[in-house]
Amino acid sequence: MKLYYTPGACSLAAHIILNETGLPHTLERVDLKAKTTASGADYLKINPRGAVPALEIAPGEVLTQNVAVLTYIGLQAGNVAMHPSPDSVAFFRLLEAIGFCEDVHGAFGALFAPGLPDVTRDHLLNTLIPRRLGQVEAMLAACGNGHLLPEGFTQADALMAVILSWADPLQVDLSAYPRACALRDAVFARPAAQKARSEEGLD
Repeated sequence: MKLYYTPGACSLAAHIILNETGLPHTLERVDLKAKTTASGADYLKINPRGAVPALEIAPGEVLTQNVAVLTYIGLQAGNVAMHPSPDSVAFFRLLEAIGFCEDVHGAFGALFAPGLPDVTRDHLLNTLIPRRLGQVEAMLAACGNGHLLPEGFTQADALMAVILSWADPLQVDLSAYPRACALRDAVFARPAAQKARSEEGLD
């Protein structure tokens, strides 16, 4: 497998999970502004939507979107929490949790848009993001184990931690959300996450 990534972007979640599972993989950095890869390839020919992550699972066969990429990696792993039986409720709960992470991603990610109007920024910072963070906090409280799902650490935790790591550069105050902060810190304390950060040049 080859993971196309941009340092610190949501593709970091797939990078963490690849390291966590120990599955063999290679990495190729993507310049999202230029839409080129480190080897000089036109990234739009790899992923026409121009976003990361993209995961090449066979020559010419590329998966995109976190829900597909993270689920696929989990299904190759030996960790039951990351690949519950596809006919089980747990499998759909995992998809549900990853999908919820994408809701939070949308709220945070919008702040990266250049030239964002003040009224939109205020709405994100004062209404939408606090609502999503409150939902994260409630989900963690209901689960009670420091993770988003009863099974323990999953792809959803990795993705949520990466999204929450954007809070400081985006000036989002997380002080009212201790469970979310604890999840973020616990994920990034894992050796797989530390290795991924180092490999992406983030340390």
